[in-house]
Amino acid sequence: MTVALLITIIESNTFSLSISGPVDMDFQFSQQQERFRQEVRDFLGKEMPPDWMAVEFNAEQELETDEDWAFCLSVRRKMAAKGWFSLWWPRKYGGQERSRIDYTILREEIFYRGAVGFDGIACIMLAPVMLAYGTEEQKQVHLSRIARGEAQWCQGFSEPNAGSDLAALTMRARQDGDYFVIDGQKCWTSMGYRADWGFFLVRTDPHSTRHRGLSFFVVDMKTPGISLNPVYNLLGNRHWDEVFFDGVRVPRENLVGGEGQGWQVATSVLNSERVGIEQYAICKRALDRLLQYVRQNESLAKSPVIRQKLAALATEVEVCRLFCYRTAWMQDKGLNPVYQASIGKSFADDLLVHIANSGVDILGLYGQLERGSKWAPLGGTIEAIYLTYPPWTIGSGSQEVQKNIIATLGLQLPRK
Repeated sequence: MTVALLITIIESNTFSLSISGPVDMDFQFSQQQERFRQEVRDFLGKEMPPDWMAVEFNAEQELETDEDWAFCLSVRRKMAAKGWFSLWWPRKYGGQERSRIDYTILREEIFYRGAVGFDGIACIMLAPVMLAYGTEEQKQVHLSRIARGEAQWCQGFSEPNAGSDLAALTMRARQDGDYFVIDGQKCWTSMGYRADWGFFLVRTDPHSTRHRGLSFFVVDMKTPGISLNPVYNLLGNRHWDEVFFDGVRVPRENLVGGEGQGWQVATSVLNSERVGIEQYAICKRALDRLLQYVRQNESLAKSPVIRQKLAALATEVEVCRLFCYRTAWMQDKGLNPVYQASIGKSFADDLLVHIANSGVDILGLYGQLERGSKWAPLGGTIEAIYLTYPPWTIGSGSQEVQKNIIATLGLQLPRK
């Protein structure tokens, strides 16, 4: 069963239960929103090099030198000065109280351009959770840092034996006066080696099992006892780190949401991560590059097989975009799109696989050439997407995880 058919079944059976009265989504952007989109495009056109050909989900992961990182931070400060990181937040915390649609437009343009500067871990994942669960002091301290672009964040959830089965995690924290002492290991931590701060899910009740007894902490990554081991992806980029905690003392004031409430906070992080447009933007960018290449090659442009491939991809891309804006629209209506976000995430994962496979097929043997080769079409970006897409389809929950959410919360099917 396709996701498109699945959503039709879900909508006809359950979606009406979450809305009182008929509510229709307006698929048109307002003139103000279109002006904002152009403002973002103009800014990125001015700040980013014209030959920039980013591929990674977070363009920052392609920055190899300290000079490159300094450039990223300079762009970040300029974005922060425009108030873009806190666009939808309450004014009380430095926000502009703009719509989630506006915020989605911003992210679409940034990730379509492959621009550096936007800390998605902080802005997309942590900020909504801090607004919902943080103490007033935590909000004042950490939201202001995020809004000003002053700190890079990383996430510590997965462990060697706790990936999709996150509730199996074993990193422990024991209380010692006004501190918690944390020991254990996290893995697949993106941007760990650049991070100033991180947020981590740990077990504070040693007698608890599964979802119980977990707590959520924000941690200064310069705290003694934290060490990192780099993990490189197939492009040779330091995409992740293994993070080790050895007697790390974290102040009790860094506990978010209360002791033992970590699972609720963590699932909120994952829901926020899934309500995204980043994967769509990457796929749209790759499709546009393929279209440009085919148009310049007459034999490819006339091939009915290739034309059908491109038409199918273009259709999937537009459907994916609508899924993304639909979840943003639901948030603006005060709704909580949980299974709806999983539908969009599942569809985007499939689209990414189709883009990578079709791209290599269309480019032929040249599509296997790496970036840096003068013979590589489109700067080798399609080959790079092919090599790096598997982790993107696992992050924030694998296909199996998304489909379980859709089945239980959307279709209301029993777990067993």
